[in-house]
Amino acid sequence: MKNNIALIGRGFGYLMLSALFLYLINNYLVYWQDMPGPFVLFSHYGWFGFEALSNQLDDSQVSQGWIQFTTYLVVLLISIGYVIKTRARTLEQESIRFTTLSAFIVRFSFWSVLLIGLADMVISLLRVENLLEHVASETLTQQLGRPIFRGSYVHYPLVIASMFIAARFRNATFAWLALLVVIAEFMIVISRFVFSYEQAYMGDLVRFWYAALFLFASAHTLVEEGHVRVDVLYTGFSRRKKALFDSIGCLLFGIPICWVILMHGMGGRGNSINSPLLSFEVTQSGYGMYVKYIMAAFLIVFSVTMMIQFVSFLLYNIAQLINRSENEDHLSYHQLVTGDRTAASGGH
Repeated sequence: MKNNIALIGRGFGYLMLSALFLYLINNYLVYWQDMPGPFVLFSHYGWFGFEALSNQLDDSQVSQGWIQFTTYLVVLLISIGYVIKTRARTLEQESIRFTTLSAFIVRFSFWSVLLIGLADMVISLLRVENLLEHVASETLTQQLGRPIFRGSYVHYPLVIASMFIAARFRNATFAWLALLVVIAEFMIVISRFVFSYEQAYMGDLVRFWYAALFLFASAHTLVEEGHVRVDVLYTGFSRRKKALFDSIGCLLFGIPICWVILMHGMGGRGNSINSPLLSFEVTQSGYGMYVKYIMAAFLIVFSVTMMIQFVSFLLYNIAQLINRSENEDHLSYHQLVTGDRTAASGGH
């Protein structure tokens, strides 16, 4: 019975992760690469209750749709096979693996906003002071004033570089990002009240880093058990009852709210996340930073990392329910996923 529950828990975790990343990949292929996707393919045939299309797909689009659908199906089957093949791994081990994945995404996002913020600030500074034309050609100066060019040839390469930096350096902390926000705000105060100088890009940089700090740190705060609880009964629960209520919370509230954010923000070309990303949306402040569209992607990072972390937390709590006796010493979730064994814990 315990083995079956553990297998179902692991299967659910990998199903959520597979569906999550397939949803993101499908969104990119459909709205960025204009591929039809499986839902449009089903509408083309009128299958599964989908309303038939007024304009039918041509042969190449049908082929693309079938390739997408087959690929997604294969990935899901591979995930199921992987769960069965590795069923000897404990739920605690899987919980650590998921947290490691979430931590990498957060580090990668941290380095991205750090590098993009600094690079875009320098470009905006040079533009507003008419210095860019002295360090770049006239054509390049004009192109850097176009959001799509700056996004494609400045921001995106920095995002790719950030992936390698995040894999190499694993000690990036949010204290550094918080410090950068303070320094950026301090520079605004000094330049405004001492030198009577202020430009739009200065406020844009603070907002860019400030938004990243709060949204990227949410998953990390869940690991550190730092989110605020409205605690009336929870403290008095036994450890097993706490694990039960935490599991229910992950299933009914945590994971669903992440899906709601993604599906409402990315459910169509004009939705709140897709629209800014597709159009490289920028602020109307003239010579400000061109990073507004990236801030829409912060919601993707928030939802993805929180969902992975909720799945990790769920597996940990299922392990507490099926593997532990009430009187046995155990590691808290924070101790398990961080490897911190400095303090014994009898509960959350």
